[in-house]
Amino acid sequence: MLTLTTATYDAIVAHARRDHPDEACGVVAGPEGSDRPVRVIEMLNAARSPTFYEFDSADLLQLYKEMAANDEEPVVIYHSHTATEAYPSRTDISLASEPNAHYVLVSTREQDSVEFRSYRILDGVVTEEPVQVVAALD
Repeated sequence: MLTLTTATYDAIVAHARRDHPDEACGVVAGPEGSDRPVRVIEMLNAARSPTFYEFDSADLLQLYKEMAANDEEPVVIYHSHTATEAYPSRTDISLASEPNAHYVLVSTREQDSVEFRSYRILDGVVTEEPVQVVAALD
């Protein structure tokens, strides 16, 4: 199960809506080994595409250096789908390289609502997991 604070959930959704019609992407970092998503890092979609996202390689390298210096790891890797459901595409599955991360997808295809779902992706196998939104993490 993925447990997020309301503030983290709201930040991810706001980013997805703001970048629409292009896909948004980002990371939520947390202390190594904790499975606690605490710091939202919005990333630039270098592809600037409504159907594909790509982290800027220089930005991603800087982020990993920063996380290493802070004893953090990527707890959540998120992106949006602008015209389809919040389910990983074949490309999303092939790019999933963090075995411990929660992969969050937000669909912004409906103007009045969003679909927010989380998955574990390991060796090409996609497993949906429940998402719990809480006021604060314990």
